[in-house]
Amino acid sequence: MGHAGMAAAAVRYLRAGPVEPLPRPELRCVREDERAPVDQGEFRRVLGNFASGVTVVTAPGTTPDDTPAGFACQSFSSLSLDPPLIAFMVGRTSTTWPRIARAGVFCVNVLGASQGALCRAFARSGTDKFAGVEYDASPVSSSPRLAGTLAWIDCAIHAVHTGGDHLIVVGRVDALGAPDGDEPPLLFHRGRFL
Repeated sequence: MGHAGMAAAAVRYLRAGPVEPLPRPELRCVREDERAPVDQGEFRRVLGNFASGVTVVTAPGTTPDDTPAGFACQSFSSLSLDPPLIAFMVGRTSTTWPRIARAGVFCVNVLGASQGALCRAFARSGTDKFAGVEYDASPVSSSPRLAGTLAWIDCAIHAVHTGGDHLIVVGRVDALGAPDGDEPPLLFHRGRFL
């Protein structure tokens, strides 16, 4: 579909009525000859100027002997209101992601400003990330819902797309909540928490 077709689809979307889906894009990895001439350190430094909220994505174990899975994630966003969808990005080399993929469900826990230590615990590899962490089961997926967070979003995996060295995970929201409180969010900016 050319730019005119996309523009027409966007205009139809803005009008009342059903939304027509756009054609599915071709999904592929970036080839060596397509790499942009941008230094990775400079890329990280410049994009670090964008402050982002911090979440912990959790999933239940898939067998009775399996422990829950979880990792710290700052690349999270809402995606769609109808249907309700969210998205997060995870590195393709993540050792936690395959466990979440096997579960097919997950809970996004939005961290508050006082939860930097919790974020650091879930950012480590090779440790029991849930040791000493208070949580209960989210209502639909039974994924760990961490205590004291600003919000939680209980999801099922809706789609997974490739995005360079990351995967783009789209989740269908089945339940969500935000306890009353006035704690500010935990923000990450220029390599540190704000």
